[in-house]
Amino acid sequence: MRKDYVTVKGFGETEIIIQKSRFLTYVNRAETEQQAQAFIEEIKSKHKSANHNCSAYMIGEHDSIQKANDDGEPSGTAGVPMLEVLKKQGLKDTVVVVTRYFGGIKLGGGGLIRAYGKATTEGIQAACIVERRLHHLMKVSVDYTWLGKVENEVRGSAYPLERIEYADNVEIYLYVPVSTEEKFVEWITEMTNGQAIIKRELAEFIEFDI
Repeated sequence: MRKDYVTVKGFGETEIIIQKSRFLTYVNRAETEQQAQAFIEEIKSKHKSANHNCSAYMIGEHDSIQKANDDGEPSGTAGVPMLEVLKKQGLKDTVVVVTRYFGGIKLGGGGLIRAYGKATTEGIQAACIVERRLHHLMKVSVDYTWLGKVENEVRGSAYPLERIEYADNVEIYLYVPVSTEEKFVEWITEMTNGQAIIKRELAEFIEFDI
């Protein structure tokens, strides 16, 4: 399973005008190529009268799926610079579509590359960038005599508290980054003089704005 990675939070949309041409950018998260293609087709159907609906996406833990489409613009002036923005920002599982309505003034190869790059960058900013960090949901079981101390320490820590269940023992559930799991176990063990039972429940990603 992949660990921490950077992607977009969700859907984002922007519009810029360059030399009278309208560039409408649509960004979204796509965890499969099918999702990316469906999003591209959705935007294309929305802008059937546009001169171009250029697209790019990167998908997979190791960016194994990378596609760029110029959709009628001169080769390498639209989809490729859009894909390069995704690479430069290290975004995974992300799809971008830039729709262009031609304004009558030709931009030239360099102008197109800059325009599509700028449109993509602004669209990504609108979608917001997040880091997805892999956490384990850990269950800490302690006797009620430890409840006050452990709960107080946990609530004052950086570990997100999920819930507390009161049964024969107190069961405290909290999220622990995979990278600090060993330190967490040592911390709880020392805090409870080895009286806590610590169990890993499941793996889950938690998103943080960056």
